[in-house]
Amino acid sequence: MEAGQATAPRQSAQRLPSWLAGLLPLVVLGAAIAIFVALDAPGLQRNGVPIEEIAVEKTVLRPGEIELAVRNDGPDAVQISQVTVNDAFTAFTQTGDEIGRLGASTVTVDYPWIEGQAYEVALVTATGGTTATAIDVAAETPETGAGFLGLMALVGIYVGVIPVAIGMLWLPWIRGIDPRYVQFLLALTVGLLAFLGVDALLEGTDFAAQGSQAFGGAALVYLGAAVAYLALVGIDGKLRGRTQRERDAMDSASLLNPSEGAGTGAWRLAFLVALGIGLHNLGEGLAIGSSYAIGSLALGATLIVGFALHNTTEGLAIIAPVARGEGGEMGGGMRLRRLVGLGLLAGLPAVLGAWIGASAFNPSLAAFMFGLGAGAIAQVIVQIAPSVRDSAGRLLHPLAVSGLIAGVGLMYATGLLVSL
Repeated sequence: MEAGQATAPRQSAQRLPSWLAGLLPLVVLGAAIAIFVALDAPGLQRNGVPIEEIAVEKTVLRPGEIELAVRNDGPDAVQISQVTVNDAFTAFTQTGDEIGRLGASTVTVDYPWIEGQAYEVALVTATGGTTATAIDVAAETPETGAGFLGLMALVGIYVGVIPVAIGMLWLPWIRGIDPRYVQFLLALTVGLLAFLGVDALLEGTDFAAQGSQAFGGAALVYLGAAVAYLALVGIDGKLRGRTQRERDAMDSASLLNPSEGAGTGAWRLAFLVALGIGLHNLGEGLAIGSSYAIGSLALGATLIVGFALHNTTEGLAIIAPVARGEGGEMGGGMRLRRLVGLGLLAGLPAVLGAWIGASAFNPSLAAFMFGLGAGAIAQVIVQIAPSVRDSAGRLLHPLAVSGLIAGVGLMYATGLLVSL
């Protein structure tokens, strides 16, 4: 008996802690990689010329010079040996003679460009490879300062906050219409959001093609979509738990789910709609700011009016879920504060996006942000879809189909007024 008791402590003393046992394979792997790299991949030799791939991520024009932010997309180090502008060699400087894998450098080209003219700048590497970028209409890049950021904030308010707020003014009208048409409006909301989601994917893919492919290219769009979708699933689960705890007898007739309170369930869904639209407007503001910074966007009444008409429908999408489920116990002041909060959540990201796009634009970041918007919108559509079903449980009944088509058509028609 005593021998058995003595053996057990010895066995437990010899056993590694569970956290150390889990960490051991990673330590061994790290050591193996370090040895492999230190020995310069023994037994393996590189044949052929180096693979040189670079991407131009940003172009800045100042009087007498063109500045390019470039990144090494390939596996090998890159040396830029020559620069041409419209097929003519020109003098240039760069921040480093060699750009390592995923490294970045700034190339400053001395060239007396003329405003309004088109130019093609080509970077020639040491092996003779070329990477060209086009400047469709040359215009001086504005300096980032308080005045410029104020202008971008004003643009974001014009195209994001104000249109969404105007769209939310439809709430009294929606509350007074026949209850059957609320279902039509919810289906219309799904159509609006579906259009925005597809638009975000297309915009993100376009930005991904312009930037560095080493970070994933178009995969960044779908990565962002997955991150946003899963994040909103988690947020929705947390809000549902709070709703369950706060539910009372007055919440027994929910608009969206019979097991959920009318007021809390409707506001929860409206919050998710506003959050999804806000992430989309973040990408929209990013596109506006970056386009203005490089001179390819002329701010004017036509653009502002186009965005106002296009984004006013987003306000309608936010208030549709609460049209029949506000909760009679909630005071008018509380309802107003919630509506204001939802409007700011949906519209203010356009201001932040415009600031980022104008001052620190990066195509890969833009692709990821548009992916965030698309994923958030997809999750919101999943949330709204059950409320569109009719008494027979059909999702695509005539009223819902009419709403979907109307929503997509409305966004398409107003989208024709906006050109970036």
